[in-house]
Amino acid sequence: MAKSIRLGGALALAVWLAMAGGAQAAEAVKVGSKIDTEGSLLGNLILQVLDKHGVKTVNKIQLGNTQVVRGAITAGELDIYPEYTGNGAFFFHDEKNPAWKNAQAGYQLVKKLDGEKNHLIWLTPSPANNTWTIAVRGDVAQKNKLATLADLSAWLKSGGEFKLAASAEFIERPDALPAFERAYQFKLDQDQLLSLAGGDTAVTLKAAAQQTSGVNAAMAYGTDGPVAALGLQTLSDPKGVQPVYAPTPVIREAVLKAYPQIGDWLKPVFASLDEKTLQQLNAKIAVEGMDAKKVAADYLQQKNL
Repeated sequence: MAKSIRLGGALALAVWLAMAGGAQAAEAVKVGSKIDTEGSLLGNLILQVLDKHGVKTVNKIQLGNTQVVRGAITAGELDIYPEYTGNGAFFFHDEKNPAWKNAQAGYQLVKKLDGEKNHLIWLTPSPANNTWTIAVRGDVAQKNKLATLADLSAWLKSGGEFKLAASAEFIERPDALPAFERAYQFKLDQDQLLSLAGGDTAVTLKAAAQQTSGVNAAMAYGTDGPVAALGLQTLSDPKGVQPVYAPTPVIREAVLKAYPQIGDWLKPVFASLDEKTLQQLNAKIAVEGMDAKKVAADYLQQKNL
């Protein structure tokens, strides 16, 4: 009798260990990012911080564009990835809310909405604003005195030759190019647009620099490193059309409960990423050709993070 109890206990222990092993395997944190240069940088920063603290991770960096990555985290296929506060306007069909154009208000709003509706937690944001903009070749800007999107509009109306390289997302999303067109009263025809796969501005900026297919302008982000290096100039947005896009780690609530220190670990990292710092780090990847993994590792080591 006692022997059978011991066997039963051993069997129960074996079952428990198998279950625990399965649970442990399931608890690996799936770290993702968007497909662009900065997505790769930020995703690697998150991944390496978690690895350093002994958290088992699954690398899903550069998974896809905004819709792909957002769909993955809401479906539980991703656990954490870097997102931008201003995209809350797009996620929650709330584009007309002025809160998105204020860094703190936009952060608080997306944090509240995503927490309530999707059980997604927005951690500490970066102080940078990676807002969408348009960059033109320096020679075109200088010759035609283009410094703002208002200048661009006036130049286009006077017959200026213009062709923009951009992602399909930038061309189609109502809060991107269409918002600029509405605010500054211009409209680009299909033959003035070169739609490039993915959302990587390193590709669009290169197309403008090399005048691919007659391109002389590109979709760009506020924290893009290659702009100046490629001889391009970003156009300012005096009407404040674009929301503030502060890079922020977004994590599933259940995962944060399992690893409550993740927010504390990532806070000093993202707090250190101002616009200038991100431009410099992005340039190392997009201009110097360094691997995003190494750029992230060097930065964390240099800052003792």
